[in-house]
Amino acid sequence: MTLFGVLKFEEEAENLRLIIGSEIIEIHHIGSTSVPGLSAKPIIDLMPVVKDICIVDEYNEKLLNRGYEPKGENGIDGRRYFTKGGINRTHHIHIYAIGNPQIQRHLAFRDYLRTHSKVAKSYGDLKVELAAKFPNDISSYIKGKDKLGLEIDRQATEWAKVASSAALTGHDCSTHTCDENRGIKFNGGKVLSPHRGLRNMYG
Repeated sequence: MTLFGVLKFEEEAENLRLIIGSEIIEIHHIGSTSVPGLSAKPIIDLMPVVKDICIVDEYNEKLLNRGYEPKGENGIDGRRYFTKGGINRTHHIHIYAIGNPQIQRHLAFRDYLRTHSKVAKSYGDLKVELAAKFPNDISSYIKGKDKLGLEIDRQATEWAKVASSAALTGHDCSTHTCDENRGIKFNGGKVLSPHRGLRNMYG
């Protein structure tokens, strides 16, 4: 997350509020640009949370006129997905109705990387490596980071549950490192450090 990323997020969030108005409850900055120090393409991911997902369809024309291309659910039930920037994409908009479990999944992934710098660095390093290896092949780039991304997603979900339970019981996770150095499971469940895990996965 850089000052550029924060400013671009705030600018775009305000644009969306002006278009969709009071239907929006809140807007979250997600994706790689929302994590400090994480290598990221200059594409801002925003996640507006709305009262009713079906209402969003009524704003498609207004959003299209402002440069947002509607993609429908685009493979995820209950989502409304928009892109901006055409070939030189600048923004991804993931809209969900309040209560959709994908909201907490996205936030858990973001917050896990924000609080686990070693995992974030491993993920960022892999993305840089893949971007150099597949500069014009987005499918291979996405496929290359899927395995690690899914494992981080799983651990982030577990971590969020523990953090939520800790909040309810009054346990303060900030007083120690929790699972910062726990590592990520690869190769039949063996626990490896994030860096060693990547070396074993990708040579």
